[in-house]
Amino acid sequence: MQTEQTTIPTELERPMRPALMRGWQRKCPRCGNGRLLKGYLKLADTCPVCKLDYTHARADDGPAYLTILLVGHLMAPLLHVVFVHWRPEPLVLFTIFAVGCVGLSLYLLPRLKGAIVGFQWARSMGGFGRAG
Repeated sequence: MQTEQTTIPTELERPMRPALMRGWQRKCPRCGNGRLLKGYLKLADTCPVCKLDYTHARADDGPAYLTILLVGHLMAPLLHVVFVHWRPEPLVLFTIFAVGCVGLSLYLLPRLKGAIVGFQWARSMGGFGRAG
């Protein structure tokens, strides 16, 4: 059985795509093995594997804005299509789309937060510029 070896990038080689994908998976953007979040949206202090310090990462309202943007752009046209084609009862339509919007929002929020932290690490933003 082969073990997967992770190479830790140096200061100058921080590829964007792997960092975004690792962040989306809620993993450390540097090594891809450690957990990025210790709760639903709470960042861990450091990566348990490569010891990358997350304390200076600031996603702030970015994940919420991106979630609203994505959910709105996905659900609004879908709402229109469903209403025009099937004409469901208003309460049924509301219930289905309310549950869909809440579910999609809850799914996207931590993943977008991880992607934003991965973006910050890949671009050496904030304290990630001096951290490894």
